[in-house]
Amino acid sequence: MTSLRSPTGIAVRGLTCTYAGAATPALADLSCDVPAGTLTVVMGATGAGKTTLARCLTNIVPCFLAGEVCGEVLLEGEAIAGQRVGELAGRIGMVFQDFEAQLFSSDVTQEIVFGLEQTGIPPADMAPRVRAALAAVGLLGFEGRDPGTLSGGEKQRLSIAGLLALRPPILVLDEPTTDLDPAGRAEVFAVLAGLRRDRLAVLLIEHDVGAAVVADRLVLLLDGVAVANGPPRTVLADVDGCRTAGVRPHDVCRVFALLELTDPPLDIAAAARDLRAAGLVPEPPPPVPARARAEAVLRVEALGHRFPDGREVLADVSFTIGRGEMVALIGRNGSGKTTLARHLNALLRPTAGRVLLEERDLLSLSLEEVAQRVGYVFQDPDHQLFAERVQDEVAFGPRNVGLSPAEVDRRVNEALDAVGLDGRDADPFLLDKGARQRLAVAAVLALHPEVLVLDEPTTGLDWPQQLRMLELLRALQKGGRTIVVITHTPWVIAEYAERVLLLSEGRLRYDGPVRGFFADPARVAAAAFHPPDVTRLGQLFGCTPLSVEELVSWMPVRPA
Repeated sequence: MTSLRSPTGIAVRGLTCTYAGAATPALADLSCDVPAGTLTVVMGATGAGKTTLARCLTNIVPCFLAGEVCGEVLLEGEAIAGQRVGELAGRIGMVFQDFEAQLFSSDVTQEIVFGLEQTGIPPADMAPRVRAALAAVGLLGFEGRDPGTLSGGEKQRLSIAGLLALRPPILVLDEPTTDLDPAGRAEVFAVLAGLRRDRLAVLLIEHDVGAAVVADRLVLLLDGVAVANGPPRTVLADVDGCRTAGVRPHDVCRVFALLELTDPPLDIAAAARDLRAAGLVPEPPPPVPARARAEAVLRVEALGHRFPDGREVLADVSFTIGRGEMVALIGRNGSGKTTLARHLNALLRPTAGRVLLEERDLLSLSLEEVAQRVGYVFQDPDHQLFAERVQDEVAFGPRNVGLSPAEVDRRVNEALDAVGLDGRDADPFLLDKGARQRLAVAAVLALHPEVLVLDEPTTGLDWPQQLRMLELLRALQKGGRTIVVITHTPWVIAEYAERVLLLSEGRLRYDGPVRGFFADPARVAAAAFHPPDVTRLGQLFGCTPLSVEELVSWMPVRPA
């Protein structure tokens, strides 16, 4: 085979990969380059072939996962065909999509040191590398912590730090920011972009278009085929092409497309200048008075929680949640969100204060009654699923509260229909992440809870799966259920929530409407949060839109 060889970085030529037993290839005739000193982002819907590409670059396929691989992959100019995974370790490092599977030490420092020891780094060089890697991901001060005590986002940062400390010339990261707060996500993107100065070749697999903005190249995959490969500004300008590939289009590109403007810039300030030049300045209507809050279904009074090791995670948290509300619980990684959420259905007992459900202390209710009235969906559905068949997963709760077989079957059908799942006999663990997430929701819905608490329900899902989940929650809310969602995703909060509860260092810092939260840039910055791009764009005109459609609706008729 004749190939154009690149002396540095990654060169892929005609790569096709078909897993053992599969009827169609997971990747088909893919060619791309990631030269040294560049950052390439790969995006696409679940099943598009993104993770397969990462596996082929590291020879995980075919060494560990059976499959037929054709074409050529070169790392720093050398073909990797026939090499073992361990032989590539010095040239290419990878952060896996399941980042927790990479963590095994009982100490943050040792987690990073382990990799350095295996690659022969001199002991004198280890401490500076550990410190630099932790600083790069914002984990200085965590050196002695047990990784098991970290939040999901902090664990994700640690897995990235372990790779950065090794300093391989080529980095591959498979969705490394799924559990990070917006500020943390932006910091990681900036760190990876900064590695170009050290002549590293970085390939980043992501669902967040914010990663593409700082990249040199963007590749869109659809059913294993590269349907776009070029500069991010060019690729993202094709709004319909992004949608087809299952990628949420960039806010500015959507605004320009709806206004029939060409060549959208990805920089927010530049976009505002272009809109002004086109005579398009938003004119928002007068604010609508907030509707009165419904009767309280949940009341949290002076809640505090201190773990056995002495760490105070929550302190003096008080708020009420009205019946039928959609509330977003937000805050930085480690701010106490999950700890607070687990008090709302008595998974944790307060060390101070109390939680009331319709004015009754949760701790005075039986676990059976709490489970039927307040449903909880874990951040990772695999922590919740255990049955061998989909129908048994959903039926477990109703059976255990003593419902009749006929009622159990009715509720199973009702819950599966609500989340759009069929295949009652399917193995839950053979479903994709989005389907497993919806199955976890169905298992909770089968108990007919009045309140549904969801911890990061869109994490790790592609854009179409996120929309499906969010529209399900909106439908449940319209049906009268109260929804509490922990999320780090700004557009989800802006477009779906009615109210924000902001936690910082275990204390409640804001409780109010979504627009009011985003309208105060100082508050948002202090929370280490980022508004959606369309909100930032509107604020350059003195308004606070919560969606692309809202901003466009505020625009005057375009001058002839």
